[in-house]
Amino acid sequence: MGRYLIRRVLQFVPVFLGATFLIFSLVFLIPGDPIRALSGDRPMPASVQQALEARYNLDKPFWQQYYLYVAGVVQGDFGEDFRGREVTDIMRERIPVTFKLAIYAFTFEVAIGIAAGIMAGLRKGGFIDNLVRISTLIVISIPIFVLGFMAQLLIGVRWGWLPVSGLGDGFKSYILPAIVLGSTSLAYIARLTRTSLAENMRADYVRTATAKGLKRSRVVGVHALRNSMIPVITFLGVDLGGLMGGAIITEGIFNLPGLGNAVFRAVVQQEGTVVVGIVTFLVLIFLLSNLVVDVLYAVLDPRIRYE
Repeated sequence: MGRYLIRRVLQFVPVFLGATFLIFSLVFLIPGDPIRALSGDRPMPASVQQALEARYNLDKPFWQQYYLYVAGVVQGDFGEDFRGREVTDIMRERIPVTFKLAIYAFTFEVAIGIAAGIMAGLRKGGFIDNLVRISTLIVISIPIFVLGFMAQLLIGVRWGWLPVSGLGDGFKSYILPAIVLGSTSLAYIARLTRTSLAENMRADYVRTATAKGLKRSRVVGVHALRNSMIPVITFLGVDLGGLMGGAIITEGIFNLPGLGNAVFRAVVQQEGTVVVGIVTFLVLIFLLSNLVVDVLYAVLDPRIRYE
């Protein structure tokens, strides 16, 4: 296991460099001058513009800008915005909001999605199975921003069950955004669990366990369900990083001051350093979650060995 972890960590290096290079290129190679945009309609003195370009390395070749940025990230420096505020300070202030939202959404989708998938997988072709398949297909078909506005209108405004904007109501403020954020992933989890469990219930080892006289709860819970969770765990590992990044739309709809909201505002204000810094942080979260998934494989399936 130790050698495997070392190999996986070493594989992070080219993946991280490739992802950050693409992000950096998309942001800083887009035509436009963010320094000139700071002054709006008023002309900026040439000396001031040159000083700002030198401060933010915009007067250097692109490859040198990228090298300096990566060197700073390795040392924990994600740069600063055009107001002189460190990107790490912005993230430190907003991470708790996005992290709470992602955890609540993750808990919601795992609990409901796996439960729905198990019930559908054990009753394949029955009423519950058809209900799960139809309802999840509907959820997948609706764009997240449409689902968010519908939830705001019906649950928040018309019925008044939950708050629809800001964090003024504490924990309750996260419930509706978390449901919206996790709804699409919930549908995929339910479908993955249902398909995998239904397939494993027809496997030889399950029939053998049943023939030995084991209780159905043990056959399902210990044998079939454990193996059925491998593709689900794979999806969850990828999805956890996706929830952090996918919160951009949800935080915008529900006016939550998280990382997604900060990225949106940075894009509007042409704060390239903020956009690249936050997205780079999300890339690191994504890589870490995938490493945890790989380790969990051996826990779920003892046939998997890394040495």
